[in-house]
Amino acid sequence: MKDQFGIRESLKRLGIEQENSGSSTGVKWLESGESFLSSFSPADGSLIAKVQYTNSETYESIISQAHIAFEKWRLVPAPHRGEIVREIGNALREVKADLGKLVSYEMGKSYQEGLGEVQEMIDICDFAVGLSRQLYGLTMHSERPGHRMYEQWHPLGIIGIISAFNFPVAVWSWNAALAWVCGDVCVWKPSEKAPISGIACQLIVGKIFEKHGMPEGISSLIIGDYKVGQLLSHDNRVPLVSATGSTRMGKLVGQAVGGRLGRSLLELGGNNAIIITENADLDMAIRGALFGAVGTAGQRCTSTRRLIIQEKVYEEVKSRLKSAYSKLVIGNPLDEKNHVGPVIDEEAVNMYLAAIEKVKSEGGKAVVEGGVLTGYGFESGCYVKPAIYEAENHFEIVQHETFAPILYLIKYDTLAEGIALQNGVPQGLSSAIMTTNMRESEAFLSVAGSDCGIANVNIGTSGAEIGGAFGGEKETGGGRESGSDAWKAYMRRQTNTINYSTTLPLAQGIKFDI
Repeated sequence: MKDQFGIRESLKRLGIEQENSGSSTGVKWLESGESFLSSFSPADGSLIAKVQYTNSETYESIISQAHIAFEKWRLVPAPHRGEIVREIGNALREVKADLGKLVSYEMGKSYQEGLGEVQEMIDICDFAVGLSRQLYGLTMHSERPGHRMYEQWHPLGIIGIISAFNFPVAVWSWNAALAWVCGDVCVWKPSEKAPISGIACQLIVGKIFEKHGMPEGISSLIIGDYKVGQLLSHDNRVPLVSATGSTRMGKLVGQAVGGRLGRSLLELGGNNAIIITENADLDMAIRGALFGAVGTAGQRCTSTRRLIIQEKVYEEVKSRLKSAYSKLVIGNPLDEKNHVGPVIDEEAVNMYLAAIEKVKSEGGKAVVEGGVLTGYGFESGCYVKPAIYEAENHFEIVQHETFAPILYLIKYDTLAEGIALQNGVPQGLSSAIMTTNMRESEAFLSVAGSDCGIANVNIGTSGAEIGGAFGGEKETGGGRESGSDAWKAYMRRQTNTINYSTTLPLAQGIKFDI
């Protein structure tokens, strides 16, 4: 492993060794056979560490331990659970620099973005601490005299979490922090493309639970590919599976969980657009579009894929973007002078190249041509050029999410046409409009406006805060994570009626006398 940026010392401080068992319940690591998963950095191609795959026998042990832990954890008062989550947030503060560096090195996003991801974890812990005293139910009036009605919320049990490589730790924390204060326990399958970041987090939180004398299994980790995800999805003992990833993956998870009448919380693909109107502040619009399109090398579910530009400002926006792209610096994500790091692996590079060929074959024209970077500093083979193509919204490739830094420029005339183009894709995660005109912004946010779960005005499509519920509609899956009332997904609602009278009247005035 090359160590120009001190990654080896960060790994040591995080407790990561060259080989780790890949299945964990609390701080107890379980042996699970001879099969190992190797994690290589897309930054320089170096091996970070090897971890064991979770086999079916180890999975059974983890689920059994998690069930035992749930029976105890659910009895801990919610504010006390919140105090433990508060300590987890403080522990993350102490390792923010090292964990952010690992996230950057293992996934390929810039170090600043790696730090931002850890900050999201800290923020959701803070949010969950407050939430632990606000798991409110409702009280309602009964139609029957001498009766009282209310509803309350109870924890579900074991929460299965399947996370994606692009946010290897933050999205897990969105689910886990809320689930823990709700009284649930979590079994986490991190992406097989970024498992070491997951192990680092498990080491951090496991020590906090152990310090407080909590049972093994409140936080558990399983390592593997889709087969391990299938174990969670088909397991009747896991009442909720929260899955983040592609629409294809989400459909499989949704079908499996739905087939056993379980619950799924799906946060899937995005095909996000920014509408730039003739009344936009173009300096702001270019800045928002630039980060949205090239941040995390275009590998965010909220990355900007399409710019829908009013025809009067189309040529100016195109010219400005071309100039801005020429100033981007591509290289090792741990070097803070670089704007763009690598994509995750060779498979992602091939997908990027195929998308470029496809848009050209459909009639797209290059504004900034793409390509793979080679030579010194790019030895991993995972560095590509952020690219821009003029296209039509109906192009097949434009209708699909390409997880790479490719931006499509699309022209429109009227705002109604622009909104229709924005909505005219199967996905519905994030959207934005750039305008200084109040009527345009309100039309975009109206019932006839954006059909996405997130709709922004004068900011880009990426960079959500944890205070708001995060998720989208249509093929994005309909799930909501993080803030607002997303906590309700991790609990079951119970309606209670108490009769404190001396008679037993029936509802709706029904008479049943003997």
